Amino acid sequence: MNTGRKSSQSGNRTLASARAAKQDEFYTQYVDIQKEVEAYLEFDPDTFRGKVVYCNCDDPFESNFFKYFAANFNKLGLKKFVTTSYDGSPIAGGQLDLPEFVEGNGKRERPKAIAIEIDEVKDVTGDGAVGIEDVKLFLAQNPHTRTPLAGGGDFRSPECIALLKQADIVVTNPPFSLFRDFVAQLMENSKKFLIIGSVQAITYKEIFPLIKADKLWMGVTIHSGDREFRVPDHYPLNAAGWRVDEKGAKYIRVKGVRWFTNLDHGHRHQELPLMTMQDNLRYSKHKEIRGNAAYDRYVNYDAIDVPFTDAIPDDYDGAMGVPITFLDKYNPDQFEILGSSATLGVPMSQVAKKGSYLQGGPRFYIDNGDGTYRRQYDRIVIRRRSHSAKGNGQ
Repeated sequence: MNTGRKSSQSGNRTLASARAAKQDEFYTQYVDIQKEVEAYLEFDPDTFRGKVVYCNCDDPFESNFFKYFAANFNKLGLKKFVTTSYDGSPIAGGQLDLPEFVEGNGKRERPKAIAIEIDEVKDVTGDGAVGIEDVKLFLAQNPHTRTPLAGGGDFRSPECIALLKQADIVVTNPPFSLFRDFVAQLMENSKKFLIIGSVQAITYKEIFPLIKADKLWMGVTIHSGDREFRVPDHYPLNAAGWRVDEKGAKYIRVKGVRWFTNLDHGHRHQELPLMTMQDNLRYSKHKEIRGNAAYDRYVNYDAIDVPFTDAIPDDYDGAMGVPITFLDKYNPDQFEILGSSATLGVPMSQVAKKGSYLQGGPRFYIDNGDGTYRRQYDRIVIRRRSHSAKGNGQ
């Protein structure tokens, strides 16, 4: 196995460059799908039972979403599983080798878009177990399960929209550059979903209102660190971490990804442990908090700045600005989301002298005490639900 690492570019820059170049072929690993899906079963074993699951960005030749749901069809109790591929899959090799897509020398052709519909999985091989090999054999023996897609497999095509309308739950890794369009389509059709996207999608003007309205929230299993994705052979290996396996397949490690969902799970109902403001100031593990006389307050919005989720006080009832990663631990029964720094902040031109602050998009600012102001990263504004508001004084 060949491995490599480059420190000059981070995984976040990889995501940004992918969106800019419309290089959206990031293929999720099987173990990440398995961990996330099965976390919902711990909360409700019937989450997928009797449901039609649709993976509408997933070529069965390459997608681990297809492999997982097909192999676990009976375990999950699915009514039907549908997946749609797209023209010209960029990854050589794959999960399935159906006869019409394999040339005489055994080399797989670049396939045309198809829809695959599975409404049962049986022990076709006769080995006493049911799994992906049974699915492969079943599909090979039953051509009627595969339907060509004239629209190229785009999730926005009429064919794919018709399949979407029949589905109960959509589970996939949509194109990064089309994340807004993808979520809008799900909402328009009132679908349940479990999808992967960049953590920065939290700040999108099309996505944040859904989070605020409790129509979309973070998934269970990815809260920090990076995740490995397979990429096409032509993809540049310029991520912070990458490898090439023994078969020549490329993988990169990417930071800043999250599961986004509207499926309920136990994690979002766990109460976040809090300390008093004074205890945080005395004992916080974060030097930015520990030893200070008080929490900083924004000059262009009436709220205190809480730079770390574990520094949220339990004895303050006013508005607080917290990092966007707070949403990993957000309990809607414990906190109310009021807005964000992009929607609530007063323009600094109305507050301070020009040149005393770093200009840019809407953000919150803190007074440096010397006539200048420092701009904070994106913040979500929250308020505790546990007590009635008593004012914003410290």
